[in-house]
Amino acid sequence: MKPDIIEDYIEKVYGYAVNHTYSREEADELSQEILLTVIRQLPKLRDESKFEPWLWGIAHNTTKAFSRSRGKENALYSYDVLKDMPYEESDESENEEIYDFLRTKIAMLSEIYRDIIILYYYDGLSVKEISEKLNVPEGTVTWRLSAGRKKLKKEFDDMNETALRPVRMRLNINGCGDYDEKKRPFPTVYIDDALSQNILYYAYEKPSTIEELAKLCGVPAYYIEDKISRLLQYEAMTEAGKGKYQTDFVILSDTYAIYCENNAEKTLMPVMEKLIAALKEISGQAMKLDFYKAEKNEKDLFYLFGALAFSYASEKYCALPYPWFKKRFDGNEWSYIGNMETGRHKRVGIGVQHSANLGSRGCCAHKVFNFIPGTASRQMMYADYINVCQDILFDGKTDEIDALAYAISDGYIIKREDGSFFVTTPAFTIDQMERFYEIVETVLIPHIEKYAELVYQFADGYKRLFPKHLQEDADRMCQQLFVGMYTVIVAYAQRTGQIEMPAEHCWCDVIYQFREFDGV
Repeated sequence: MKPDIIEDYIEKVYGYAVNHTYSREEADELSQEILLTVIRQLPKLRDESKFEPWLWGIAHNTTKAFSRSRGKENALYSYDVLKDMPYEESDESENEEIYDFLRTKIAMLSEIYRDIIILYYYDGLSVKEISEKLNVPEGTVTWRLSAGRKKLKKEFDDMNETALRPVRMRLNINGCGDYDEKKRPFPTVYIDDALSQNILYYAYEKPSTIEELAKLCGVPAYYIEDKISRLLQYEAMTEAGKGKYQTDFVILSDTYAIYCENNAEKTLMPVMEKLIAALKEISGQAMKLDFYKAEKNEKDLFYLFGALAFSYASEKYCALPYPWFKKRFDGNEWSYIGNMETGRHKRVGIGVQHSANLGSRGCCAHKVFNFIPGTASRQMMYADYINVCQDILFDGKTDEIDALAYAISDGYIIKREDGSFFVTTPAFTIDQMERFYEIVETVLIPHIEKYAELVYQFADGYKRLFPKHLQEDADRMCQQLFVGMYTVIVAYAQRTGQIEMPAEHCWCDVIYQFREFDGV
């Protein structure tokens, strides 16, 4: 039996499906189910003269099964998981080449294959998982996937080579806000799916139409249109012109890191040795202050002292603009920030996180400096963690049992064998912090004018890398260089052997008192 006999019945089967369903979509799907079943069963038919009644018998049985399955609602698509493009094994059937033509023809009748393309490439689901999700046989999924790829190639003959090769982006926010996992979700949750990430990536450098994005992402335009509507709603994109859309926040890539790698150290060389000497002098004098050192030695505290010194200098002496964030859909003030850096190049910057117990006792804050060369990363404390640390530091005990347990679990507090508690973060009172800043004023600030001049020079070239419509975001990124260039000094001093490397699990964070409270 020659498989090409089926070709003459494709339109008839589709007409049959139209008469037995209630929508074009259902007719598309039913006709494909009938024809694929016929392809699978064709080798069993020995008498070609009985083909037509045999086909309509299959059509009748398939329609009954199809009608029963319509009671089960197909799940909506989600793009939360992004995996590498999986390898699909080829069908080893002897008639694969002949069947391949028929599958492609069948695919022309239906758009359902497009759904499978999305689930396979953007959700990262396996053929088996798609089969279970859509309640269709695995073989049908495999055929639709193969035919769908060919159909898309034919439909988008100028499809970009990036199509069906999803990119991965890490999303965060820059700014401030009060978020709760249950009551007020973190804003990135609304846009952190794979297809949205790809749209944002391709619309970053220049405005793009829905059709252009469809070709770049390798999915039908109506999927793109639906996602853009959501991205506009959650203020991740903007309409740059009629029918053209652009990403409305910074996406960091190796382009920025390569600029830093090629220029940052060279820019600071005229003042590098003086700054290293100043940092060593600050560290030596700061160690004499009677603050809570959390049993850390000078080798490790050197890195914290330097971060605090440059943070102070930035707040008082940096002239670069820092436009404040506009109020967002959730009432907080922030901007998204994306990251697609490979890690092969080192961008200038310190990840500063700050939290305070403003909503509870309102006396102490926690500041973390991440990404300093050689140091480990740490998350900022919740307000109740700061409360229990404050209790232990100033009273030796706390009544906040639940918060204490969580703080111990996350490593901010250690319970010793004698039952006492040890806070693992250095801490400064108001007076101690002021004395530290006096040291910084005496030792570092005399060099800050020349340092600032060099940073501004570096920032001028850095800002040119950002898209023109993101100049406020670019200004904020450039202003942060005033602190971030500290990492360049540290890296140079380490490489030239002028400072010791920190301990393996050394992190740079501090608790500091910003308001008087009882007992101090």
